[in-house]
Amino acid sequence: MAAAAISGGHLVLSTPTSTRRPQSLPLHPPSARPIAAPSASAARRGVAAAAVSSPAAVPSTGKDAKQLPKDFLHINDFDKDTIMKILNRAIEVKAMIKSGDRSFQPFKGKSMAMIFAKPSMRTRVSFETGFFLLGGHAVYLGPDDIQMGKREETRDVARVLSGYNDIIMARVFAHQDILDLAKYAPVPVINGLTDYNHPCQIMADALTMLEHVGRIENTKVVYVGDGNNIVHSWLLLAAVIPFHFVCTCPKGFEPDAKTVEIARSAGSKIEITNDPKEAVKGADVVYTDVWASMGQKEEAEYRKQVFQGFMVDEALMEMAGPKAFLMHCLPAERGVEVTDGAIEAPNSIVFPQAENRMHAQNAIMLHVLGA
Repeated sequence: MAAAAISGGHLVLSTPTSTRRPQSLPLHPPSARPIAAPSASAARRGVAAAAVSSPAAVPSTGKDAKQLPKDFLHINDFDKDTIMKILNRAIEVKAMIKSGDRSFQPFKGKSMAMIFAKPSMRTRVSFETGFFLLGGHAVYLGPDDIQMGKREETRDVARVLSGYNDIIMARVFAHQDILDLAKYAPVPVINGLTDYNHPCQIMADALTMLEHVGRIENTKVVYVGDGNNIVHSWLLLAAVIPFHFVCTCPKGFEPDAKTVEIARSAGSKIEITNDPKEAVKGADVVYTDVWASMGQKEEAEYRKQVFQGFMVDEALMEMAGPKAFLMHCLPAERGVEVTDGAIEAPNSIVFPQAENRMHAQNAIMLHVLGA
């Protein structure tokens, strides 16, 4: 039976193939692609981004030496071919898991430390279940288990956990925390979310687009809401794969300007607007998120007033056109940023999108572990 595969950002059919399928701490990590510092307005809203680079792996000696990031911190640390290979792997391994085949156990005998400064249902269950299904064991460390940066320095946590585990996943507030973990951990580190970006979510979103839209390139994705870490991750994907991305938000809630410029300079069409009704026209995907993220709940009532007119409802989806799909990274505040009718409509792919967190992350873990 033909299997799904990806070529050049498009979903195609191919003959199935088998799914065959720590490094030393650098004293001076080689630089990778730059990640922008937050603008003043972003910083005021608590979107913490650091003007730093993602550490790359120290090249091994010999003819096969490669200079590649050992971690998965930002999508644009990787080139288009690598991102598409990871997505292709996600499709292959997802098909195997959905078939009930449990013979593929690349993580057998491996353990993963999962650091949660921010709690999350989807991130925990998708990582823990995915790692288990591929043979591994995951250890959950909640907000009170480590208190990283308070009870123990991040650089110490990184090296201690690396002594016990083969990989570290962290979901934290400050972006600098994930960068420090990656800098000091000899094992691969995966960014499960920071206040600046959420690369695993957008890899799951890209996988969902391939399955439902059929491609990523030459599509129009319209994000309605706050210019937050999800928007930054979409922009960093647009810096790797060219597509039309629109963020429509109230004035004062725009995404980080330097991150916008990274995507524009790579050739993608990027628009930042304040008119959702005009923005969604012709969209392949209409995307939304909560208006007040974790750590911003004290602003929730104020934001509800400011974001009036930015709710994704059935009328807005109708303006987007018949081909538009609705996506939401969840959790959703139904009746606030999205209506029940929109999220339960036939063109909503919110729940396949949520499932794809596990499949995309499995492929990311396979990539960084070289499995």
